[in-house]
Amino acid sequence: MEDFQNLKAQLTMTLRGLGITDSSVLSAMEKVPREDFVPVALRQHAYENASLPIPMDQTISQPYVIARMTSALKLTGRERILEIGTGSGYQASILTFLCRRVYTVERLHPLLVEAENRIRALRISNITFRLGDGSLGWPETAPFDRIILTCGCTKIPDALLYQLKIGGIMVAPVGDGRDQQLVVITRTENDFAKDYILPVRFVPMVED
Repeated sequence: MEDFQNLKAQLTMTLRGLGITDSSVLSAMEKVPREDFVPVALRQHAYENASLPIPMDQTISQPYVIARMTSALKLTGRERILEIGTGSGYQASILTFLCRRVYTVERLHPLLVEAENRIRALRISNITFRLGDGSLGWPETAPFDRIILTCGCTKIPDALLYQLKIGGIMVAPVGDGRDQQLVVITRTENDFAKDYILPVRFVPMVED
């Protein structure tokens, strides 16, 4: 059996070496057992700094990218977060340790069921799940302090932009195919300020 604690510590050191200095983000990542969110056959690779495949042609993102995205949200512990693309549930689980509540939307029913089962098994309760088209957001519970997209889109849907509070932050992979950039968007009184921080490659958003 793998020594996951040792591998987790090694990953934390790797992330620090790559410039991840937000101790609250690193602490949240240490609390979530990544091995529980990857296919059994890939558990030995759970703490490598690499993305891994999960069912239905989706992926669990590279830990470095997850750390950068989470850090970019600038969480204080009081936020309500909308996540588009539950996937394995790993990113959502990390967010639950850093905010007040996570609302997560997944289009693929089998993934949503598995993610919810995993997260419930970890006794995490400050999260609400929804099956649906992520491009529509979650209007009934908007606006949100933060929004994070864990799937790529060529253009951020207007519905999501306008479900972000004024002063709120959105992090999303934007671009065509392999030419994607991680974008941090801050909503101001009159506009949306954008900052491009990292080239990435995410699976595309599944829309109706």
